Amino acid sequence: MTASVLERPEAPSLGSLHDRADRVDDALLPCRVNNPELWFAESPGDVELAKELCAGCPVQALCLDGAMARKEPWGVWGGQLFLQGAVIPRKRPRGRPRKNPVAA
Repeated sequence: MTASVLERPEAPSLGSLHDRADRVDDALLPCRVNNPELWFAESPGDVELAKELCAGCPVQALCLDGAMARKEPWGVWGGQLFLQGAVIPRKRPRGRPRKNPVAA
C-alpha cells in the first residue's frame, strides 16, 4: 500500500473571483453597483453597511474564502471585516474610547 500525499487545494485567487463574478449579472453584485470605497471605509457605519450588502451576494463565499487565504490586509470581503489579515467583528471609531458609558 502506498501512502497518498494530501494536497492542499489552491486558495481562490482574485482572478477566479472576478471570473465567477463576470458570470453573474452586475446588478446582483453589491461591490459593483455601489461605491467601491464603501468596502474600504473609515466610518464604522459605512463598514457595517458594506457587510450587510454582502449578505445577498452570489459570490460571497468565494470572496470570503479567498480573502482569508490571501490574508487581506484590510477592507470588507465576503461580508467580513479584515484588518491585518484577520477577521475582526467591527470597526472601532477613531479617537479615544469614552471614560464613562453613554446613557441609553
